[in-house]
Amino acid sequence: MGSSDSPPTLVLASSSPWRRALCEQVGLSVVAMAPRCDEERITAADPVSLALARARAKAESLAQEGTVVIGADQVCHLGERVFHKPKDHAEHRAQLRELRGRTHRLTDGVVILGPGGADELVVFADVTLRADLTDDEIERYVASGDAEGCAGGYRAEGPGAWLVDRIVGDGFTVVGLPLYEVLRTLRLRGWRRGGSRLMSAALPHGSQA
Repeated sequence: MGSSDSPPTLVLASSSPWRRALCEQVGLSVVAMAPRCDEERITAADPVSLALARARAKAESLAQEGTVVIGADQVCHLGERVFHKPKDHAEHRAQLRELRGRTHRLTDGVVILGPGGADELVVFADVTLRADLTDDEIERYVASGDAEGCAGGYRAEGPGAWLVDRIVGDGFTVVGLPLYEVLRTLRLRGWRRGGSRLMSAALPHGSQA
């Protein structure tokens, strides 16, 4: 992508329209590409390790000379029990019923891979679904298709907000990309607002900014 004498291209290793939209909203120019890995085949001993392992696999699948790649993954879990993206409506209903009235955790793992090595980020948000959710509300939400492809089976920044009682933590983390931490790390790599390439080579990796 980028040549050896030009600043690296910033790649978002994600097919998620929500992660891409977050980057656009804050003026972070990225090339969004679907990662070339099967995240469902990746396993780990605990939710944090799983989020990081998937994020690293996504970043590594698109890494090449002249790029800095952001790989991100979100794991929804209640204790050590992981709630994956529902495979069908029956699993979707069951997940939301189990999470109803309970506080679970969203763990976002991010790996930023480029010249100088990799940075690993882990950020949490705790979400409580409403205890007064009826089975009918859950049924209608599942049928809407709003949360297809979402860990845990809901999308808190959309109609799924009606399912949520409270969130403790960073809102960007709930969407699936902890932007404050990502931007802080990119600043250390030389990025500034105004374009992914404008000042990306200005500072060596690890410099304070």
